[in-house]
Amino acid sequence: MNALSLSTSSDAPPHHLPETLIEGGDRKQGLNLGELWNARELVILLAWRDIQVRYKQTVLGAAWAILQPLLMMVVFTIFFGRLAGLSEGPLPYSLFTLTGLLPWMMFATTVTAASNSVVGSERLITKVYFPRLAIPLASAGPAIVDFLVGISLVFVMGLYHGFVFGRATALPAWTAPLCLGLLAVELALAMGIGLWLATLNVMYRDARYVVPFLLQIWMFSTPTLYMQKPPDSGLPYLFWLANPMTPLLQGFRGLLFGLPIAKKELILATLISGLVFASGVWFFRRFERQFADVI
Repeated sequence: MNALSLSTSSDAPPHHLPETLIEGGDRKQGLNLGELWNARELVILLAWRDIQVRYKQTVLGAAWAILQPLLMMVVFTIFFGRLAGLSEGPLPYSLFTLTGLLPWMMFATTVTAASNSVVGSERLITKVYFPRLAIPLASAGPAIVDFLVGISLVFVMGLYHGFVFGRATALPAWTAPLCLGLLAVELALAMGIGLWLATLNVMYRDARYVVPFLLQIWMFSTPTLYMQKPPDSGLPYLFWLANPMTPLLQGFRGLLFGLPIAKKELILATLISGLVFASGVWFFRRFERQFADVI
């Protein structure tokens, strides 16, 4: 009795755990930054998981982040630079190719990973509730890490050719934030496309077979391996504007090596990327409540 009286007469306040209320509402939701911010640790955890899985049980590990663009640069330099005669330009063709491949690989990897992220997280989605946007957003982690590791090749090749901190052109300190801004715009474009494809991939599994084919065509229609000037006007100029990756890649090269930058086209590409990202978020949020049932 004494023990019972002691336990029931305790004045210690109960510990209240934070509660999350899930309720129905309008299906057309926005980005919901507050919910994503509360799940920021989950986004980091999922991104770290994807980074570990990417090079798990590989002999070279993260060295592939350097070997992949390096080997592609060698192959394209031999076949396109020497055999096809595309080596003429303001930069050595190997350096020109490398500065196009690295941002393009980050873009393509992000689109591919985001488009397959929801289907690949089937067990997680069907068991517990969390902001579904955390999955595709976290899938960009490996692509960002690969780019940051691979960008060291640009500085090594630039030093070799005398273009970075050398005699020909020095890299101004103020270009670094601008380069990061361009990469952020590129990631927004890639994530917007990835959100569209991730949603379609849940409903129609054919999407995952179409994505690699479309990215391959997109790569060769973008001046990744060649220089392209914007047409003066007319229908060719409209087609040039329809590919926002063109001014983004050329802007990245221009900031690094002082090449001409199409400023108006770059601003338009930034606006297009923002619209694609916003529409991707809207489309993803509109159908995300059906994921657990359809997947």
